Amino acid sequence: MSNERLRSALLARGMTVQGLADEIGVNPKTIERWITQGKVPYRRHQYATATALKVDVTTLWDDSRAVDSATDLTKAEIVAVYPHRHTVPPGLWRELYARAESNLDVLVYSGLFLSEDPSFLDLLKRKAEATTQVRILLGDPDCESVRQRGIDEGHRIMDGKIRNALVNYRPLFTSHPEIRFRLHATTLYNSIYRSDDEMLVNPHVYGIGAYMAPVFHLRRMPGGGLFDTYANSIEQTWGGARQITDRDVMGA
Repeated sequence: MSNERLRSALLARGMTVQGLADEIGVNPKTIERWITQGKVPYRRHQYATATALKVDVTTLWDDSRAVDSATDLTKAEIVAVYPHRHTVPPGLWRELYARAESNLDVLVYSGLFLSEDPSFLDLLKRKAEATTQVRILLGDPDCESVRQRGIDEGHRIMDGKIRNALVNYRPLFTSHPEIRFRLHATTLYNSIYRSDDEMLVNPHVYGIGAYMAPVFHLRRMPGGGLFDTYANSIEQTWGGARQITDRDVMGA
């Protein structure tokens, strides 16, 4: 029996089978079987499809398997896992942030690799001009947590990396005041890169630099809690961070 609800949801969203397949990472023929043969997908694919089509999962499948536990939902929020930050596809950072419409957040100590990317700086300008809330949270180069993180990574130059990032961002401070920058003194356990309901989370591992640590690509799912856990971390850190002063910029 065909799944006309799924077919209708695709049409209502203006999305093709190929477009949905690209969005959730499955073969288009698999989706065609969901539609024409009424096949019920794995739970993670049910929730990924519902999120992509912006409908409740029970709108598409009323099978009992659509009712998930919190653990299943959390697993469904994990889009991909990369063993090291340097193995993340180079274009994914820009693609993720290019999709931002309401929230674009960067929570890091330095995030130097982003500040060195001219295309990322241009993207920040475009997003801010389009009324996306853009927030960049860097570590306070004079605080103890920054000094300790440098030691934990096996070097003592974290403060220097942050100052270099400030130099790279300096043109944005005056030309685009709507791009909001703050410095935090928090002991970060993860670098977080958020774009609306997607994010990349880069855990900090003792003894190695962040580029060697894993990265989790997360997508918020209705009823899931993993994405919101990290999103709340951004809000709490932002609330306790301070404004960047002229001294921070000129001293960078």
